[in-house]
Amino acid sequence: MMDGDDKAAGKCPVMHGAITSAERSVAEWWPKTLKLGILHQHDTKVTPLGDFNYREAVKTLDFDAVKADVTALMTDSQDWWPADYGHYGGLMIRLAWHSAGSYRLADGRGGGGHGNIRFAPLNSWPDNGNLDKARRLLWPVKKKYGDKLSWADLILLAGNIAYESMGLKTYGFSFGREDIWHPEEDVYWGAETEWLAPSELRYEDLMNPSTLENPLAAVHMGLIYVNPEGVNGQPDPIRTAAQVRETFARMAMNDEETAALTCGGHTVGKAHGNGDAAALGAEPEGAHIEDQGFGWLNPHMDGDASKAVTSGLEGAWTTNPTQWDMGYFDLLFGYEWELTKSPAGANQWRPIDIREEDMPVDPVDPSKRVMPMMTDADMAMKMDPAYNAICQKFMADPAYFDDCFARAWFKLTHRDLGPRTRYIGPDAPSEDLIWQDPVPAGSTSYDADALKADIAAAGLPVADMVATAWDSARTFRQSDLRGGANGARIRLAPQKDWEGNEPKRLAAVLAVLEPLAAKHGASVADTIVLAGNLGVEQAAKAAGIDVTLPFTPGRGDATADQTDADSFSVLEPIADGFRNWMKKDYAVAAEELLLDRAQLLGLTGPEMTVLLGGMRVMGTNHGGTAHGVFTDRPGALTTDFFVNLTDMANKWVPTGANAYDIVDRKSGQTKWTATRVDLVFGSNSILRAYAEVYAQDDAPGKFVCDFASAWTKVMENDLFD
Repeated sequence: MMDGDDKAAGKCPVMHGAITSAERSVAEWWPKTLKLGILHQHDTKVTPLGDFNYREAVKTLDFDAVKADVTALMTDSQDWWPADYGHYGGLMIRLAWHSAGSYRLADGRGGGGHGNIRFAPLNSWPDNGNLDKARRLLWPVKKKYGDKLSWADLILLAGNIAYESMGLKTYGFSFGREDIWHPEEDVYWGAETEWLAPSELRYEDLMNPSTLENPLAAVHMGLIYVNPEGVNGQPDPIRTAAQVRETFARMAMNDEETAALTCGGHTVGKAHGNGDAAALGAEPEGAHIEDQGFGWLNPHMDGDASKAVTSGLEGAWTTNPTQWDMGYFDLLFGYEWELTKSPAGANQWRPIDIREEDMPVDPVDPSKRVMPMMTDADMAMKMDPAYNAICQKFMADPAYFDDCFARAWFKLTHRDLGPRTRYIGPDAPSEDLIWQDPVPAGSTSYDADALKADIAAAGLPVADMVATAWDSARTFRQSDLRGGANGARIRLAPQKDWEGNEPKRLAAVLAVLEPLAAKHGASVADTIVLAGNLGVEQAAKAAGIDVTLPFTPGRGDATADQTDADSFSVLEPIADGFRNWMKKDYAVAAEELLLDRAQLLGLTGPEMTVLLGGMRVMGTNHGGTAHGVFTDRPGALTTDFFVNLTDMANKWVPTGANAYDIVDRKSGQTKWTATRVDLVFGSNSILRAYAEVYAQDDAPGKFVCDFASAWTKVMENDLFD
């Protein structure tokens, strides 16, 4: 009950929880605490769909009906958010583009593969202004088809249909993207505390775009790519060109793809800045409850499309903004351009002495002609020598431009969907593309038991078999479904030479396994995984427990021609806490790097814990170091790591920046050495709780079973469907 003082003070009688309390969170009180939430952020408890398989459900979708409904929507202008020129194509393309365009190559995070643009911070980025309206326009289609059509698929499909409705022959489209149900908390968007903060905050040298902080791919917090007004808002097309080149490269695009996307993206639609940007309401996450998730409300728009304000720039890029044509090039290269200001005060470029017939019509009144415009990034296509040369090639061969854009658009919208084997629907293309990391199908008809027996007879050490399989599989990223053991690219450049893969040891192991694979008609990829399984089984047996790990055959071996070496360089590990290795000292703590690797592998906290403890006692550390090998029986899959970690007869003594001794309290003798990624399982309260489970006297059997399950998950991450 409330006492009298509480009643008098008017205090709320309900104990406040995290969503209503103004008190600090655990992370705010102790900011250095390892935040394990990213390992469990998409737990089954957050989905309202329960035990639901979207990738099976979408196969039953009436694809033609959906496409027809989205096509009809394009020209069904709504009074509450009117369409420019009576066509929503430009708006839907921008929605799809900005959903997919947050992808970055460095860690595979971002992108449109999960519909994350529905949630903060993306739904409230300044660059995503008024895209909340685009998604609400699509709601009747989503409502009609329900769970068979995810938001992630619908958003990108809308962009595809928009282009087709305006005359482009697209390269194709695949369904199969499963929605998430809350924000992706694992994505680092930058350290800035304000939107559109000066670029210098994320560059070592603003004059050198390559110094943009990794893994970031945009020049400002809250932008998809570059500032359309110029570097830090100062127009300079040559400097902007350098930023465009770097940001698109970080999204896996080369110069030709970048030029095609820029020119093709601005061939249709318009920018909006015909009014006072300062009058706009708050972004969706900051809006009033009665706004129902709408942001950037414009008090002066009054249902008039010509008064819309989004980026602050105003105007179309082409004479016919709802037609796929060569009009962008006609204007950009057919006229000289000068700097001007939009009605909202943004820097933009306008043509000098333009003919009236080349001016686009007003988005509402077709009887009026209005001035077109170009952004600083558009002017970069004309003024940068490399981009200019590509544009000249496009202008000389419009069909080539159409094909280049269609392919680049497909890559933009499908980069994080995974390999072609995951594609669903009648419009999915059949061509293998190098950026899809193609892998030929492997054999399933060989005798896996006979191969396994020959591997055992070869006498490879447990640590070598386990480490090689781990190194092959650990490159997998659930963010964009790249990497993994399938393809056995660990035997190809650049992976075979990566420091983290111990090239000399790797070559010796492959020299044993490759002939055995050939003898039995198995892929090297399967043979590596099977050897790793054998190593785990032998280690378990040495601990007194018999276990047989499940094995799924059928992995293929990729060739060098099927491997984009430059693209694969981003998968190189800079650290691997599971093998107690860091390439060098980093500003980020070793345990944070471990957490990042675990999250990309799709591991839970308990799975990360059991795998690390097992890897330690099997002696799989990089270079054979003894750090964290808390056992007198290395090579046996025991619980010794956890038993000795939690043994109060020991104490920990720091001996360096990332080095510790475990010392017997009575004798003072050093028993073992360790690093931060070992210690964190005893110091972090959550991880210690996991560690204590495996340190209990009744844990050995459970430990081996849990290790086998987590190990199999890593080995089979890339065996899709």
